[in-house]
Amino acid sequence: MSTTSDTSPGPITAIAWTPTPGAAVRQAATVVVLKRDAAGMQVLLMRRAPRAGDIHSGACVFPGGLLDAADAAGSALCSGLDDAQASARLGLPAGGLAYWFAALRECFEEAGLLYADGQDRAHLSAEQLAQIATQRDALNRRELSMAAICQRFGIRLAADRIAYLDHWLTPPGVPKRYDTRFFVTEAPELQVASQDDHETDAQLWLTPAEGLARRKELKLAPPTYKILELLQRLGDVDAVLAHARALPSVPCIMPRLATGSQGLRPVMPDEPPYAEIGRVDPDGHGDASYDLAPASPLRLSPRLIRVTADNGSLMTGPGTNCYLIGGGETNEWAALDPGPASDAHVQAIVDAAPGPIRWIFVTHTHKDHSPAAQALKARTGAALHGMAALHAEWQDTAFQPDVPLSGGEVFQLPGSSTLRVIHTPGHAGNHLCYLLDEERMLFTGDHVMQGSTVVINPPDGDMGAYLRSLRELMALDLDWLAPGHGFLMPQPRRAMEQIVAHRLKREAKVLQAFGSREPVSMDQLLATVYDDVPPKLHAMARRSLTAHLLKLRDDGRLVHPTPDHWALA
Repeated sequence: MSTTSDTSPGPITAIAWTPTPGAAVRQAATVVVLKRDAAGMQVLLMRRAPRAGDIHSGACVFPGGLLDAADAAGSALCSGLDDAQASARLGLPAGGLAYWFAALRECFEEAGLLYADGQDRAHLSAEQLAQIATQRDALNRRELSMAAICQRFGIRLAADRIAYLDHWLTPPGVPKRYDTRFFVTEAPELQVASQDDHETDAQLWLTPAEGLARRKELKLAPPTYKILELLQRLGDVDAVLAHARALPSVPCIMPRLATGSQGLRPVMPDEPPYAEIGRVDPDGHGDASYDLAPASPLRLSPRLIRVTADNGSLMTGPGTNCYLIGGGETNEWAALDPGPASDAHVQAIVDAAPGPIRWIFVTHTHKDHSPAAQALKARTGAALHGMAALHAEWQDTAFQPDVPLSGGEVFQLPGSSTLRVIHTPGHAGNHLCYLLDEERMLFTGDHVMQGSTVVINPPDGDMGAYLRSLRELMALDLDWLAPGHGFLMPQPRRAMEQIVAHRLKREAKVLQAFGSREPVSMDQLLATVYDDVPPKLHAMARRSLTAHLLKLRDDGRLVHPTPDHWALA
């Protein structure tokens, strides 16, 4: 049992074409142009002209485009930055300055904005800018190169006037894939932006908030609206430029295509299903799901299938996961965490199993995890494995294992599957995690959750034991966590470190709530320690607060002078 947080994505950009895995990746550079205005910081968007077969027709984008073959040579005409510096900034061995040259060239081609200096780095006059602007049409018709313009007018492109901001890679499966470097700059003085009436047919100056409010109308792609969100958070031109110049590195962001209740769409790296989508559909066929659909089995590997129960709620997230493990030559399977008492879910588990179910394993006996075990045993004859409840509250006391477990047991299952049992008390005294060696995957039940906070409910729940169990699990060599609620989770150690850090931060907040050695009531502590939690969740928070207080008592840091008051030891 757990309390869940809202992990739903923002507005959805649906896709109306068929995924095409295998498209080549092309290099591109884009410039985010900002200007100061009485209404606040504004950003320049260019509307792409209609073009047959182009899914981006009519989309509003930042000025930018593909790197040309001539951009590498043209980069010698940049000032304020050399190739070694540019390459280091982009994380490339060489050739980085070509991206700066391409970004500046595209900004001039599409938006008519020129970031250039004279050969001696002197700023150009209005007359010089007007003369150079006459060459823009010839440049767009490819009758003239940017390098030729630079040489004809004795200018250099001012690379140090744009700062590297972001890096996006189009997801696998999109017909045209771009590896795009995003730069940011302030609009130059003495110049007015204008569309080229070739690739773009309109321009808009909008505040980031206005752009986001019109996201669907403007057909904003994920990189565009995500950068607008960043601009909105930073607030003004100076803060944005300072942010970009201070970035120690810029990771590459690659969405992934998946389908679900809102159709085919890109899934962002910060969304819960992202890592799992990459595992089950690395090439971008678009057949992975960003929803945990009840009764819809998902093959996670040749030896692993997941079936989710239709018991989604505030306490169970999208529903309880049952995992089928096995296969191989005998095609026999084990069911891990059959879930709540639901005939429909038991039928879904039986239907999902490619062969007979011979074993049933349970992580713990909360009522969303084990009650279906008896019905599944009756249907299949499989033996029950687990640990009986140690306390009655919230428990399925009817669960009595045929094979009692205590931790340390090892089971050799079909499909060359080795399942190890680990006793992990904390959320519940009888909680077990299971390690699938061959997948380096830990089935965590409710010990580690995705996007949620686990309730620790004394006397069965124990905060000290919970943290000790987490630290023991951190020593395991893991690639994946398979939680009882949610999608597969990558970076297991990092996930567990974050949970420990969160719990210790809450513990420190408990101690800070004692301003003196005077006793403090539970109601006062709850209001202070959980002031960041909605009141509707305070009943659950009170249980975890009790767990923190009992741990601190056991650590010798608090005393319990009355049933409803606590004090510093």
